[in-house]
Amino acid sequence: MNITDSILRILRESPKAVSGEAIAEQLGVSRSGIWKAVRKLREEGYKIEAATNKGYRLVSESGALSPENIQRRLEPGMEGIEIDLRGEVTSTNTVLKELAEQGRPEGLVLIAQSQVKGKGRLGRSFYSPQGQGLYMSILLRPELPAEDSLAITTAAAVAVAEAVSRVTGRQAMIKWVNDVYLEGRKICGILTEAAIDFENGKLNYAVLGIGVNILEPPGGFPPEISETAGALYREEAPADTRTRLAAEILNRFFGFYRALPEHSYMDAYKKLSLLTGLEITFQQGQETWEGTVLGIDNEARLVVRLDSGEEKAFSAGEVAIVKKGLLEQIRTN
Repeated sequence: MNITDSILRILRESPKAVSGEAIAEQLGVSRSGIWKAVRKLREEGYKIEAATNKGYRLVSESGALSPENIQRRLEPGMEGIEIDLRGEVTSTNTVLKELAEQGRPEGLVLIAQSQVKGKGRLGRSFYSPQGQGLYMSILLRPELPAEDSLAITTAAAVAVAEAVSRVTGRQAMIKWVNDVYLEGRKICGILTEAAIDFENGKLNYAVLGIGVNILEPPGGFPPEISETAGALYREEAPADTRTRLAAEILNRFFGFYRALPEHSYMDAYKKLSLLTGLEITFQQGQETWEGTVLGIDNEARLVVRLDSGEEKAFSAGEVAIVKKGLLEQIRTN
């Protein structure tokens, strides 16, 4: 048990305030270490009072990221959701895939305080500092053919965008296929990884990974993502932001997931398309094309009018959109 968890246990077990000196002596750490740990707990949503000559007292845990607080915000019909909250993991997707291989049931949600090897699309990493974001993965066992697995990711993008808008009061949008943007910056990445049953061509399981940047890191984002990355808040977020956001995402996603073949989320996906109306440059194989995005069709394909006047629809993975010049359009549109 680390120092933060140890202090939380001490405060939970004490009916009155406990001095920093007493905690430091009990744990064998410095007073400065206690102060830093208490500050971290406050950042995580624990309400802790500090009184001179009395010490620290745990007043409320209602805003903290915990399985119990998330469960309380879930809608009726979500009784099958199990939440596993951990400190630092390699990647929530990696850990949850291991649990899936062990036979764990659909509805297991793994949330981590930080990831040291967070996964992004196309083998990229996802920056996941301690306490700065919501990092979670959801275990699914859908009755779907493998080629329909994109529906999971598309539904998740709508769920995240709607949840972010609900929590922040600001409109989030979706950059095709599955990046969620807020005020011109990417605040969420989504990665679905699946295991296929080759005997019937269906998914054995799918692990849906969602990473949302809640706060900008104190020193800013790493240089390689600083031009595109953003967060819900710059300096300080409401204490219960991660708890509310996790519950909102789960409520919305599972609402779509239960009726996945009906594609009930597609109308919202089309309306939330960030690229609609923008001029883009994209590559298909060795060729480079330019055109105007007309929107998204019912199969989640990107519909583009080429400069020649021809209209074409592209599926995910068929084309690569060139970022140069696109961000300026996104932020001024």
